[in-house]
Amino acid sequence: MGGMTTNLGGKNILITGTTSGLGRHFALTLAGAGARVAVTGRRRERLQDLCAEIAGKGGYAFPIALDVQDVQSIKTAVETCEREMGPLDILINNAGVNGAGRAIDVTPEVYDELFDTNLRGAFFMATEVAKKMMLRHKNNPQAIGRIINIASAAAHVLLPGLSLYNISKAGMAMMTKALAREWGRQGVNVNAINPGYIETELNSEWFHSEKGEAQIATFLRRRLNQASDLDGVLLLLCSDQSNIMTGAVLDVDDGQSLLALG
Repeated sequence: MGGMTTNLGGKNILITGTTSGLGRHFALTLAGAGARVAVTGRRRERLQDLCAEIAGKGGYAFPIALDVQDVQSIKTAVETCEREMGPLDILINNAGVNGAGRAIDVTPEVYDELFDTNLRGAFFMATEVAKKMMLRHKNNPQAIGRIINIASAAAHVLLPGLSLYNISKAGMAMMTKALAREWGRQGVNVNAINPGYIETELNSEWFHSEKGEAQIATFLRRRLNQASDLDGVLLLLCSDQSNIMTGAVLDVDDGQSLLALG
């Protein structure tokens, strides 16, 4: 699992949104690097399948039901994770939805669902985990906790037809900097990754259509990225080699955001 050589043995990592897409790939990659991973989401059967796949490759994963829109679910998941696995070293805030559609068509219900997932959920995941990381750092100044937010190129480049998504990811990027500043002296590093367009099961059909291929032709290198293209920066931010990195919002998009992404 994974082609990188970074050794994360002894690290406990909680990842949100692991039932598909990037979250699932992150779990496989980090378990392959030796970490113990807590995989979370609302579709329990998929969590069990992912844990079985990781175990079959020699890794360790523990499934935890989690709805990031529910603050009590967040608290329960973090407590369960630490009870079953031990102190959390790293949180990957990955859960998210895209909310395609015109702004004038957005209902309060759609608005709340997207922001409760993409921003509110990520915020309360971060604060719940950070409380525990800060306490450990107070008792052991060498203990550095890490929170990695999965934002998007949409944090600073407008993706047409995704108004809510753009706003939420811009908020996540600023949240990253705000929390990094607030927690910098309390032993918690907070960074973010801005992926560009990555082929997943949700968008594969579109990008293999005529219009999708035309969109790819507008990208700087005229290609889609793969989830594995994020492995290098993900493993770096999870490793002790990133000890002095905090407040960074890193574009990892093959130069897509240098040109119009629409």
